[in-house]
Amino acid sequence: MKRIIMLAVVILPLMVVGQMRIATVDVQSVFNALPESKRASEQLDKASQQFKAEYEMMQKEFNDKYAAYQGLTDDTPATIRDRRVREIQDSNSEIEAFLARSQASLAALKQELETPIYAKIDVAIKEVGDAGQYTYIIDVSKAPVVYAGVGAIDLTGQVKRALGVE
Repeated sequence: MKRIIMLAVVILPLMVVGQMRIATVDVQSVFNALPESKRASEQLDKASQQFKAEYEMMQKEFNDKYAAYQGLTDDTPATIRDRRVREIQDSNSEIEAFLARSQASLAALKQELETPIYAKIDVAIKEVGDAGQYTYIIDVSKAPVVYAGVGAIDLTGQVKRALGVE
């Protein structure tokens, strides 16, 4: 009886593994091939350029204030000097806050633009996976596979075709 149980413990996992179908897909490659991702990238670049232009304008204002402060003479009253120093400090703080807000805004825009694209890819992967009866599909663009043998199945092309891109 112990032999039968031991044999079942050894053979059962082998039978389950034999029924598993595992494939890979390069989701980043699929993402890059979609026209929606190109439009999203263009929108991000446009927003980034707008933030950059605003930053450069703010930086110029800061530099002008600093140059004006340096141009003060020794006989300039302390009250005026103090006001100019506060203006420079405020301008610097404003620039730092703007940089933080613009980075957060770009990150949020990226998330907003990319989420529906990845959702569309996920649907296509599920369709291809269901059609091929795969147990697991591994995204090789996020977690590289340590080893893929001769019989490894790459579904990237099939997923692209399911989305209408090559």
